[in-house]
This record gives sequence, C-alpha cells and structure tokens, in this order.
Amino acid sequence: MENFNLNALVRENIKSLSHYSGLREEYFDKNAKFLDANESPFGTWNRYPDSFHCDLKKRIAEIKNLEAEHIFLGNGSEDLIDLMIRVFCEPKKDSVIVMHPTYSMYEYYAVLNEVKVEKLRLDENFDIPKADFDVLNLQNAKILFLCSPNNPTGNCVKDIEYFIKNFKGLVVVDEAYHLYSSENSAIDLLDKYSNLIILRTLSKAFGMAGLRIGIGISSVDIAQLISKVKPPYSISNASKQKALQELQNLDAIRERIRQVLESRNRLHENLLKLRCVKKVHSTEANFLLVEFNDAERVYQNLLQENIVTSLKHPEIWNCIRINVGTEEDNENLLIQLRQQK
Repeated sequence: MENFNLNALVRENIKSLSHYSGLREEYFDKNAKFLDANESPFGTWNRYPDSFHCDLKKRIAEIKNLEAEHIFLGNGSEDLIDLMIRVFCEPKKDSVIVMHPTYSMYEYYAVLNEVKVEKLRLDENFDIPKADFDVLNLQNAKILFLCSPNNPTGNCVKDIEYFIKNFKGLVVVDEAYHLYSSENSAIDLLDKYSNLIILRTLSKAFGMAGLRIGIGISSVDIAQLISKVKPPYSISNASKQKALQELQNLDAIRERIRQVLESRNRLHENLLKLRCVKKVHSTEANFLLVEFNDAERVYQNLLQENIVTSLKHPEIWNCIRINVGTEEDNENLLIQLRQQK
C-alpha cells in the first residue's frame, strides 16, 4: 500500500503507553544480583522471564534470515491476533475483514473486542473473489486477515500481493502452515509493503504446540509497537529454554516435515480409494479436507472408535478436516473408514 501511515491506524489510547519493564534487561549478561521484583530467591524458575525474549528472537531471526528487530513474540498466535486488534481497532467503531471459511480465532478476538467482522466468502475453489474484496475494501476496515495456507481448506491465497498492495489498512498473513507448502512466503514482500504483518508459529511444523510461542514478523515500527503493549511475561522461561533447545536441531525438524509430507501424500491417495469419500481437496498444509457421502455419520462413527477429527459440515458441506498423524494413526483411520459407506 502506498503512502501507508501507521500512526493514523493506532488507537489514541495506545500511543501514549510505555512498555512495562524494569532495568534488569540491561543486566542479564552482567551476573547481576536481582533484588527489584519481589521474587523468591529460591527455586529453579524463581526469576521472571526477559520481557523482550531477546535470545529467542535472535535465534528465530537467524533461522528466518532477518534482523531480530523485525520480530515480536507472543503466547501463541492467538495472543498476537488479540494484541493487533486491540492496538489498531476501536471497539464499536472499527472493523476487520476475514476470509470465510477460515481460522476462527480472527473473528473470535474481533467479537471479544467489540470490533465488527466483515466476511469475504470464498468461491467454489476456496479462492477470494477479487471483486468482492474490492467492494469490502471501500469500507475502510482496519485489518485484513489472510490465512495462507488457509485453515480449514488447505490452499494458499492466490495473487496475495494484490490484496496487500490494495488494502487500505494492515494486512496480516497467517503462515502457520507455510513450512508444509511449496509456495513462496509473504516474508519476501516485507521490504516492499510497510502495512504487512506475517504470523508464524512454533506449534505446527516445529512440533512445539505445547510451548505456546507465536511469531510476528513486520516492519520495525510495527514490531516495536506490538512489543510495547504486549504483556511483559507472556512467554515463560521454561517455554523459551525448551524452544531454544529444539531450535538447535533444524535437521531433525526438516526430517519430521519430510515425513509428514510423505504421509500426507499416501493418506491422500488411500482416501481416494474409499467408497465413503467423494473428494479429497488438494492441500499445502499438514491436514486434508475430505468430502464424504455423509460426513456427520462418518464423524460420529470415528468418535465411537476414539478417533477425533474436525467436522466442518455444514459450513463446508459434508467435509471433515483430518490432521496427518503417525503412520499408525493414519492406518487406524483408514481401517475404520473402509467400513463406512
């Protein structure tokens, strides 16, 4: 977007806020004696975390080939979604635009913050009709959320630069599943568009969902703004240390991604052979959106066998979203589905 003015989008009450922090960030590397935060002097986890998560940001920046100042972190991507809405959207006045269907947390946090939600209904191929976007864009929404690859449909947003270039506010591209995709990342467009924010996570391909670490990537100005208003201790020392440990072995993570992609392709092929399946949608994620003859019946039968999937019917007619599991998980699923009609 040309002539982008970040300050004009920020809520007035946010502009004067200062980040909650003490002096200790300056002394972490100086073997200081901390007597400032009323902590217990005993215990393994007795100290508050670094509120800026400096070492974790540095490691993520190395992996993404970015400067750490472009990164902001939160307690999962949901935390960052909530923060962005609260920073830029005035309750009962502003609006956001979301794809439909898409990840439900964009709408959830908008409603929670009393922000109106405009929906871009996807076409039969799960693509965004540009004409519909152009109409909604006239309404001056503050944030456009684009999930690519999209959850639950699995496809990437086509010509994503068109939406980033033409939207009048902030564009948040949620790339939680990008490491399973063959498409280019919106990170490549970061230097070109100052209204762009990319969300990543350690929950999916990195296999650390239990640690709750969401990653935001943006211009330095946006990253500083979000970091200023976020809760100071949203990522625990335990989560940070475990994440840093896991991120030292990228080869193991790459191997797990390769295994998931191979399993995904085999599962796709085997599902197509089943009489209860009408269609398996193509995907760029670690899940498959499957259309059944009777999704409700299949879903309930799987639950009786203690196999939990995600029913998307009736929003996406007769469809179930199925996460790629271990080979044993996938085979157990297929055994049960072979008994369905």
